Amino acid sequence: MRVALFVTCVNDALFPATGVATVRLLERLGVDVDFPTAQTCCGQPQFNTGYPRETEPLVRRTARAFARYPYVVTPSGSCAAMVREHYPRFGEEDLPRRTYELTEFLVDVLGVVDVGAYFPHTVTYHPSCHGLRLLRLGDRPRRLLDAVKGLRLRELSGAEECCGFGGTFAVKNPDVSAAMGRDKVASAAATGATVLCGADNSCLMHLDGVARREARPPRLRTVHLAEILSATEETPYRWEPSR
Repeated sequence: MRVALFVTCVNDALFPATGVATVRLLERLGVDVDFPTAQTCCGQPQFNTGYPRETEPLVRRTARAFARYPYVVTPSGSCAAMVREHYPRFGEEDLPRRTYELTEFLVDVLGVVDVGAYFPHTVTYHPSCHGLRLLRLGDRPRRLLDAVKGLRLRELSGAEECCGFGGTFAVKNPDVSAAMGRDKVASAAATGATVLCGADNSCLMHLDGVARREARPPRLRTVHLAEILSATEETPYRWEPSR
């Protein structure tokens, strides 16, 4: 099976390890992964800010970049939701049918829950709004985490509440955004987990910033779900000093 990796702007620019982890994970499961170099921004920031005319060229470019692939996989619920929910508004009907968020692809297409991962840490999971409400990922991420060897999963109180990032929402409403982030980090810290996991690095970036400012000892670390699932006993997860 051959798929295309839709890495997204945030991962490409700030969290390349997530893209690498996604490829490593999929290849371990027998999937051939291509990376179309013509991919750029999917247009979500422009669309969410109310600029459909500026969004349209990015929609067309993204559709062309992934035109020949039967499956397009992305480690980002928000960008997957942009393609699936909003591209049809621009007349792009085909790409949404072929686009999958990573956990959807693993569970629904590959039919796997135990991916052979090893992550001996206590983890709590934050479901991002796009994955929760638009993609309706449900318990797919949790089922994958439950199957990880050594991982101890703790329930997050108020898990369905927004973390406060919301893309341009955080820019337009910084005080509200920060307050929501503090609530989410406090709930995560209360679980006793040392790792806060999610499937969207934009949300994790926001929460990591809050956790650093809150300076809770020991500091809660944020790790993308793909990086947890790609780790094995032979190639364990490497903690970066900056994270």
